[in-house]
Amino acid sequence: MSKIKINKLLIGTNNNGKLREIKSLLPKKIKIHSTSEFNLKSPVENGKTFKENSLIKSKYFSKKTGLLCLADDSGLEIDFLDKNPGIYSARWGGKQGDFSKAIKKVYRELNKKDGNWKNKKIKARFICALSISYLNKKIACVQGKVEGRISNEPKGKNGFGYDPIFIPYKKRQTFGQMKPSRKYKIDHRYQAFKKIRKFL
Repeated sequence: MSKIKINKLLIGTNNNGKLREIKSLLPKKIKIHSTSEFNLKSPVENGKTFKENSLIKSKYFSKKTGLLCLADDSGLEIDFLDKNPGIYSARWGGKQGDFSKAIKKVYRELNKKDGNWKNKKIKARFICALSISYLNKKIACVQGKVEGRISNEPKGKNGFGYDPIFIPYKKRQTFGQMKPSRKYKIDHRYQAFKKIRKFL
């Protein structure tokens, strides 16, 4: 595909944590717009995969604004919970998307499954799908992931979402305990960005 010159880009998210992280990964020469400038609500995400939901968002926000849009759909898969919450990661936080609620639900579900789960290694991964769309046209759609495990209790106040309970592979700290600059260099969003960078 011929490279389009991108100098303006809308970030299709109403999540300030994601917006901050995506901004930090993008080339400085690109002028960034956010959905809040246009007062846009998020679309209904009825896709079956992270990639489908990411495309629903990038196409929707692009059509609403006429701007090229980069959107993310991401979540946490826990093997012990049949890969849940997965694409429902934000929805586990209820209507308000309250992640302290979502984290409590993760622990509740783990306890239901096995009261002794804390003595086991609970494998999990963060997945991020990133897509770029212009109006109804998909420009790119990629996926990145980072493997790890679930911490026995939430740790750290950095990051957002499920960061306080996820310990990446070969690390001792949760994403919530890491400095953002360190987390951004290894997480699922960064892995997806490495693949989508050539379109920017």
